[in-house]
Amino acid sequence: MTTFDTKVTRTYSQDDIQQILHLAIARQADDNNKEFSYEQLLEIAGELEISIDTLKQAEQDWLEQHGEMLQRRAFNAHRQGRFKKRVGKYAIVNVFLLSLNLLGGGGLSWSLYILLCSVFAVGLDAWNTFQIKGEEYELAFQRWRRKHQVTKFFNTAVSKWLKAWRI
Repeated sequence: MTTFDTKVTRTYSQDDIQQILHLAIARQADDNNKEFSYEQLLEIAGELEISIDTLKQAEQDWLEQHGEMLQRRAFNAHRQGRFKKRVGKYAIVNVFLLSLNLLGGGGLSWSLYILLCSVFAVGLDAWNTFQIKGEEYELAFQRWRRKHQVTKFFNTAVSKWLKAWRI
């Protein structure tokens, strides 16, 4: 009985190659904190026949994406911190009103309605705070980002102005 060596030609899309290489690099690294130097990045790109210009453009794109990801994390942390403050305020006001209602005699009556409205308001606030997809989130992020860019610009300008006056 003869066996025929049949070679199956495998073809991969660019996306498939990207995912395979990503997995291979991740497995090759002994631990997740292993870092590669820029020279190693150039060497890998050279072996894959990626031009330096293409690599530099990809690195620039990555830096922009990474920067935006960090800004989104900061924005989400800002929103969550603001939410925690509002929940604290709701809690203080409601505890005060519940205590006032209890001390006024007759048990809890009118303060329960206020508590119910507050719980509803906190629920809506939580929904808006932790909803990180959609047009409303993007608009809020863009407003926050512009505000921080303007603040950073003015802080830099004032710092330079003050530094110039010190000399």
